[in-house]
Amino acid sequence: MNRRLLLKAIGIFGGAVAMQRNVTLAAAEPEHLLKNRTQLDDRAYWVSIISRMATPILENISKQQLRQNMPMEVSPTFDTRDPGVGYLEAFGRLLAGIAPWLALPDDASAEGVLRKKFREQALLGIQYGVDPQSPDYFTWRGSSSQTLVDAAHLAQAFLRAPQVLWEPLAGETKARVIEEFKLLRRIKPNESNWLLFAAMTETFLYAVGEECMREKIDYAVHKFDKEWYVGDGWYSDGDRFSFDHYNGYVIHCMQVESLRHNIKAGAIYQEMYERAYLRMQRYAHHLERLISPEGYYTVVGRSSTYRNAAFQPLAAVALDNRLPEDIMKGQVRAGLTAILRHIYRDETFRQSGWLSMGLVGDKQQNLADYYTNAGSMYVGSLSFLPLGLPADDEFWTCKSEKWTSQKAFAGEPFPKDYYVTY
Repeated sequence: MNRRLLLKAIGIFGGAVAMQRNVTLAAAEPEHLLKNRTQLDDRAYWVSIISRMATPILENISKQQLRQNMPMEVSPTFDTRDPGVGYLEAFGRLLAGIAPWLALPDDASAEGVLRKKFREQALLGIQYGVDPQSPDYFTWRGSSSQTLVDAAHLAQAFLRAPQVLWEPLAGETKARVIEEFKLLRRIKPNESNWLLFAAMTETFLYAVGEECMREKIDYAVHKFDKEWYVGDGWYSDGDRFSFDHYNGYVIHCMQVESLRHNIKAGAIYQEMYERAYLRMQRYAHHLERLISPEGYYTVVGRSSTYRNAAFQPLAAVALDNRLPEDIMKGQVRAGLTAILRHIYRDETFRQSGWLSMGLVGDKQQNLADYYTNAGSMYVGSLSFLPLGLPADDEFWTCKSEKWTSQKAFAGEPFPKDYYVTY
């Protein structure tokens, strides 16, 4: 990685933070600095974008000022749920994507310094988020069932990086997290991907040595393993299939994570885990081919404001170094980077520094669903999972390659696709 360019990238965002009021990011970067971002290597560019996303959340919550300073914008069709759930939504979803990156060892690089700061701020955020005396205590005990969704993302973060996000917490904070998670058992999940949210919170409890409600885990993983798998790497989100990106946003990764962390509970989980992982690899095949030659992707279905979170399964298998054999690391990195460059333009961020509620820019609020709020947008962190690979990993150091659709429409050889059954 080019250390000088990474320092410049981090300096851009550090300068913006220094200019902020009430720890809210300053408006726009100067034009000459914006141009510099196009010169960054891929990893430095990814770090610059995730820094821009994470800074307002982590800076604010580490000072107990998240509720004070985060504009809790809601969809024009927002329902009657408490919009206060959006603060946990922003924090939990952000951490679910950056947890593997935060788990990398400390080093003296510019990226390492930034990563350490974010990790320390995240730990403070967890502490304050479960402290009833803190102004940033999350909306754990309200009437909204949405809390289960976002607790599941926080559980996912804990499971992805327990050594840095769970183990360092004080005993009192751990006890409070456990208590809040257990109280979520009052929420009955919908017969959809919501079953996996309950499975995730219970799996987390099991992983930290607490008694879990195993029936919630089993009901969810068996539904997706046996009933809702429709073939060739795709799950149905409930009894009826919908052509959307929920296989990417939630289903594949939460199914795999739930099973991975229950393997020691019985041989059946190992069998289901191996099958679920093969299905996720196949779905990753589809995702890579969904990237157009120009670096765009197909925007379909609800929750399209979740943006690049659709590519979480591809990012996850890259992080695990388990990409399908006919997909090279260089083409995945290049394809994902192209998507990020199309999405995270200046207009995707509000002048205050927070993400807007569209796909690109601020003129697409019609895309926001009745459950969408400002915090929902930070689920985009989920495609940044490969940052959990060290900077000297082959994923980051290998040369960029054309992804499949580029080869196809350039008249070059590319792998024939195929149907698989698992």
